[in-house]
Amino acid sequence: MIRVHVICEGQTEEEFVRHLLVEPFLKKGVALCPSRIGKVGHKGGNFGLERLGFDVRARLLKDAACYCTTLFDYYGLPADFPGKAEGASRTDIADKQGLVVKALSEWALAKLGEHAAARFAPYVQMYEFEGLLFSEPDRLADSFGVPGSVADFRKIRSDFKTPEWINDDPQTAPSKRIEKLFPSYDKPKHPLLASQDIGLEALRRECLLFNAWLTRLEELT
Repeated sequence: MIRVHVICEGQTEEEFVRHLLVEPFLKKGVALCPSRIGKVGHKGGNFGLERLGFDVRARLLKDAACYCTTLFDYYGLPADFPGKAEGASRTDIADKQGLVVKALSEWALAKLGEHAAARFAPYVQMYEFEGLLFSEPDRLADSFGVPGSVADFRKIRSDFKTPEWINDDPQTAPSKRIEKLFPSYDKPKHPLLASQDIGLEALRRECLLFNAWLTRLEELT
């Protein structure tokens, strides 16, 4: 059994891994172990490389057989996070994501050594976890109990190439768009329920970078 520590940005991501990813990955011989970054009570966002590095180092250097990955939002990264400034002028989300992942991989190699770095598979969600929920706009509206907003959710989705392209402006990030249509939106309850209603298959089909990450973890076996 391959053991993979998943360092999550906050409770929403941690619960998502626990309830939607752990079971199907166990069937593939991969044990995902989700935990929130930093101290207990961290709610997500606004963290730097120092905090993330501490968690990565603790896992990879204390257990020479495990792997480690990350699940945090590009939207919530500080402007000085490695790779983010370099991607500011890029338009393709794969390029933006790739620069952050590359910077984290280089950090791991420099700070932890080749053996540990080879077991580090960093991932950043473009642009925000809630973007995944737009994979199925109709189910998203039904899950929130606002069927009258189906057309609005559909329109948001149709304006972008994939759900992961929904942008990172403070006023129009995926979570901000949801809150405008569903003011009672509450984390982690609502995003977890919505992702369960939508289903992992739809999320993987519509969100190509997300699917590529999961495929990489599956191939560790």
